[in-house]
Amino acid sequence: MRARTHGEDPSHPLPAAGQRQERHQEQRQPASGTRLAQVDALRGFALLGILMVNITYMASAYHGSGLEDPGLDGPVSETVRRLVAVFFEAKFFLLFSFLFGYSFTLQMDSADRGGARFTPRFLRRLTGLFAFGVVHAVVLFPGDILTLYAVLGLVLLALRGLRPPTAVRVAVVLLVVTAVGYALLALGVGLTGGDDSIPPSTAAAAAQTTEALRGGPASVIGAHLRDLPDMAFVLVFFQAPSAFAAFLLGLAAGRRRALADADRHQRLLRRLQWAGFTVGLPGALVYADASLNHAGSAYHLFAVSVDVITAPLLAAAYAATVLRLVHGRHGRGVVAALAPAGRMSLTNYLGQSLVCALLFTGFGAALIGRVAPLGVAAIALVLFAAQTVASRWWLRRHAYGPLEWLLRAWTTLSVPPWRARDEIRPPRP
Repeated sequence: MRARTHGEDPSHPLPAAGQRQERHQEQRQPASGTRLAQVDALRGFALLGILMVNITYMASAYHGSGLEDPGLDGPVSETVRRLVAVFFEAKFFLLFSFLFGYSFTLQMDSADRGGARFTPRFLRRLTGLFAFGVVHAVVLFPGDILTLYAVLGLVLLALRGLRPPTAVRVAVVLLVVTAVGYALLALGVGLTGGDDSIPPSTAAAAAQTTEALRGGPASVIGAHLRDLPDMAFVLVFFQAPSAFAAFLLGLAAGRRRALADADRHQRLLRRLQWAGFTVGLPGALVYADASLNHAGSAYHLFAVSVDVITAPLLAAAYAATVLRLVHGRHGRGVVAALAPAGRMSLTNYLGQSLVCALLFTGFGAALIGRVAPLGVAAIALVLFAAQTVASRWWLRRHAYGPLEWLLRAWTTLSVPPWRARDEIRPPRP
């Protein structure tokens, strides 16, 4: 999926489209098995958004409860929370899910070109993701999404024969049905006279979790295990339908090789920006207000219904913006900044949780509940910047990220090249 040709340094992806020769190379790359740099840049951008959301949950056990963490309130903290909720929450996992579906088609093509049986390879890949996800959820962060991807990947595998128009229609229907379901649930809660009050047990539970996460490793893991049922409920009933819809949209885009030469679709990208920001941002404002100030109410459920429809539009606008930047005057810089981190997405995703666990839990500094939202956001930005630099350094010397290497070895039942010089052509399985 990366845009580079034979022998090209992986830390120096192709510059922005606009030069005829480079554009011609990008058009040919899906057939040759090379990677698309813009896909890596999108994945790197998605990693930043996911980190901005996940770190808020790791830094405070009160996040998502509708309550403010004691001692971390005030206008600045409220503003940062609202900005994160509006621009990041429930958006970036959709972009990551879209890229999962898109990459699925490239993996099928790679297996076909190599004469390998795709289904056994992909099933091994899913079991590898599931194993990484279980360890991640139990040890580092119960809000893991790898296990969800592994399960939904089985459904995607079964539906891989869908034609692009059918895949898009199924995705839209899935989103609409989910949104209608939440709207009906909101109506039911409203008719039964539910209010916005948060029970005292919520604050007590958050305080208990905070203390547990400040304890030793056994205490931290115990807190994660207690949180897993609630996290599983959110994954199944909120993230799963939207994630699978994004899978299908990625499948359709991959069939059309929509990202192979995105420079030819500038008009479509502009339309996605216009529609996405125009409709997506108001929906995000409603969702943020409800989740921060009316958690658990009928209004909150209605806001989730709105978000199910509008968040994909905002995610599409984000993606269109990144793609236009990639193919603009500063495209080389955008790709150089984001693509290396995206190429090592598995290592970086789990690495983010490891660093945050060392900072905020008893595995390390135990700073949970002690860093204001502004400081948490600053930590996220510094951490991602460090990951971009580290990823670029690593890929100058190695063919894959360390966890990507392990996953590829399990997927192909072979020993992949370790050093960058050992890799002649770098397809993703």
